Order: sequence, then C-alpha cells, then structure tokens
Amino acid sequence: MKRREFLATCAAGSLAAATGTGSRPNVLFIAVDDLRPELNSFGASHIHSPNIDRIAKMGMVFERAYCQQAVCSPSRSSLMTGTRPDSTKVWDLVTHFRAAEPNIVTLPEHFRKNGYFVQGMGKIYHPGYDDPRSWSVPWQTPKAPTYAKISTPEVADDDAQKSKGGPAFEAGDVADDFYKDGMVAGLAVATLKTLAKKPEPFFLAVGFAKPHLPFIAPKKYWDMYDAAKIELAPNPYHAEDAPEYALTNSNELRNYFGIPAKGPMPEALARQLKHGYYASVSYTDAQVGKVLDELERQGLTKNTIIVLWGDHGWKLGEHGEWAKHSNVENDTNAPLLVAAPGMKAAGKHSRALVEFVDIFPTLADLAGLSLPGHLEGVSFAPLLDAPERKWKSAAFSQYPRGKQRMGYSMRTDRYRLTVWVQRGNRSQVDFVELYDHQTDPQENTNIARRPANAELVLQLMAQWKAGWQAARPA
Repeated sequence: MKRREFLATCAAGSLAAATGTGSRPNVLFIAVDDLRPELNSFGASHIHSPNIDRIAKMGMVFERAYCQQAVCSPSRSSLMTGTRPDSTKVWDLVTHFRAAEPNIVTLPEHFRKNGYFVQGMGKIYHPGYDDPRSWSVPWQTPKAPTYAKISTPEVADDDAQKSKGGPAFEAGDVADDFYKDGMVAGLAVATLKTLAKKPEPFFLAVGFAKPHLPFIAPKKYWDMYDAAKIELAPNPYHAEDAPEYALTNSNELRNYFGIPAKGPMPEALARQLKHGYYASVSYTDAQVGKVLDELERQGLTKNTIIVLWGDHGWKLGEHGEWAKHSNVENDTNAPLLVAAPGMKAAGKHSRALVEFVDIFPTLADLAGLSLPGHLEGVSFAPLLDAPERKWKSAAFSQYPRGKQRMGYSMRTDRYRLTVWVQRGNRSQVDFVELYDHQTDPQENTNIARRPANAELVLQLMAQWKAGWQAARPA
C-alpha cells in the first residue's frame, strides 16, 4: 500500500471512530484575504479574534505554514490545484490556471467527483477568474458597496492624489451586513441550513474579503482598539545588503487616496492604517463566528473538517513596506488552522514546515479520498495527532520581478535562502539573500555575502536546488 493511500485509510478510520458512524466528514473551507498570522499565534492580546481562536482550540494552528507566492491569484491557484506557480503558470493577476492546465482537477472538484455536494461563495478564486467545474452549483458572491460614505477633500493642485481611488480605510456607522463580508456570512448561514438536510456530505467554501485593502469595517470594530496603544513595526527599513528589487514601493497601498506616492508613511498615518487592519480582522472574525454558530446549531460540527487559511502574509510597515508582493517571512508565512474530527492534538500548535500545496492532499486524506497524481504537496494529516513529529526540511515560495527575474525562496528550520535568477534559466543567478532566523528573525540583515558564511551558502544552495527539483516534478 502506498504511503498516501495508507494515510487516507488511517484518516478515514479515525474520523469514522470519532463520529460513531461510517459517514464521510463535511468540509467547511474558510478563506480570509490578506490575513497575516499575528505573532504566529491566534489569541494574541492585541488582536480581538475570538472566533478564529475557537477554531484554534478545536484544531491546530500551523505556525510555519507558507504560501507558494505572496499575492492573491497565484497563491489561490496553487492551493486550489495542489501545484506550484511554475506548474499553474499563474504568476500574476490576469492569468487563469486553466490556460496552462485545462484538465487539472481542483480541490473542490475532486470532492465533487467523489460524491460531495460542493458550493462556493465569496472570494475563493481571484475575482473574475472563477472555475465553474469546481462547484456543484454556480459560485455566488453578493454585490455590496465598498464604502459607507466617501468623503475626500478637494485636491485640485495634487495630480497624484486626483488619480487615486477611494480612501484606504473607513469606520462606517453601519451594520455588519452593509459590507460584503457580512453578506457572505449571511449567505453561508442560509446555505448551511439547506446543506444540513442533504443526504450527501458537503464541501462549503466561504471566502471573506477583509482585511484586504481598503481597511473598512463597521465602527464598533474600530472601537475595540485604542489607537494610541497600537505599536508600529520595529524594523521600518529595508534589509541590509538586500537587492532593491527584493521589495516593492508599497504600490498596492499607494493607489488609495491620502497615501503619499513615495517615501515612508508618517507615524500618525501608519497607526491609522494598522488600526484599520486590526478592525478589519475583528470584523471578519465576527463573520466567521456566525458561520461557526450555524454549523453548531445544525449539529454538524462534530462531523465537519474546518480549515481556515489566509492566502499569504502582509507587511504592516515591516521593512518600511506595506502589503505583500515579496519573498520575505512577513509575506510568505500565512495563517493556517485545521480542525478535524478525531484528531488527537486538538488545541495544540505545530511548528512543522508545511506548504499551501499540502492542503489539497491533507483534506483528501482526512475525508478518505484517493489522491490525484498531479499533486505537488504532501498530506500533513499525521501532524494533527503528533504536531512535534519530524516533518519537511524546507518550504518553498517564489516571486517574480518583471519579465526577466524570479526570486525562488527556501525556508528551512533556521534559515531563509532566496535566490534571484533569470526567468527560464535558474542557473543564471543574479543575487542571493540569506537570513538566519535564530539570530535575525525579522530578516533585517542579509548575510549571504559574508566570507565566513561561504560554506553555509554552498550547502544551502545545494539543498535549494535539490529541493526545487523535488518540489516540482519534471
């Protein structure tokens, strides 16, 4: 029996024993846009997220989970297909994975083909790039206004500001369901009432858009925080001896009204932005709570796998930057929580290195489904019983810079190595970054070019080369 088949058999048996039946588990698949793993731990005192904390108590927090590319569509395409960006050919926001892989079976499609009723709503794939084959019924997302009220002063003499969109944040004096995430939660609650009556198991994908920019949330969530007590990033500067192209100019944020076109964010503005981000997290957390409450009301919790993930991390002033779009730890390390019936280590954290390409095989294992042959990740289901067991030696991410250059990044237990190469020719190395997380967890100093580290760089380069070859089979 192959290892994948063995894990699937064990997982299915564990779930059946836990529920007292031979029925297959449901899956509640929750995506949260631009959610960063604050302090690598939910339950942090400075973030009000009691409902995400509920999932953590029921399941497991994976503190070192890594997306494959830190921007929306590449990350989601990779996760949903179980393959890496170099396989999906999705490195941007305008390419659909079906262009390169027209016949690939996605994660929800795999469940649908195995007898599940599969429904999706909200932001699952990148907007405008849905995949109808993934769902049993058409994917839905409600229409909602972006802002409760836009109030922007006249800027007749500022052409840079005139070209921008709305404000970067808003505290609307409105109910939760005025904004889209509140509507998505209401749709999910209504859907669960229907799904509870169906004879077949379900896979319900619910995607929340916040805390993605703009940072908008009802005022009551802003009121949960004292802006004066919000701490700013401790390292508002680029890493020493890193190439300028390793980061961007916070361009995503600078598209909003009131944000300077260049240079650092003034301290008062930086604090407002962090305040808005925290409020948006708490707003979305409350919507997650509504879905969890309905799952409980319908008596479905005990036989439902719950997974919550953010599509990548996010910088809040670290390295002097905002948003994602890089290979740094702040961007590639992303939230991942999994709660499964029968798991032995509920309420625990794992520091094992796991990747988003591993989510597809893990959920299939836990549901007792066979695994498609195209997958480029491995199931981490065994960690749900033994979070401290030996696991992957490295996780891999990547990010392009223009049409000429790609940065391939490897995160080991201690180090992050990023190798910038010419696209299409990985042997043409332009620059190497190396950060020691034991002495420099914020990745503030690139030590790759220090003579004392020459042998270490060679060793890690060999691991990086072999690891990428193994990570994406030819």
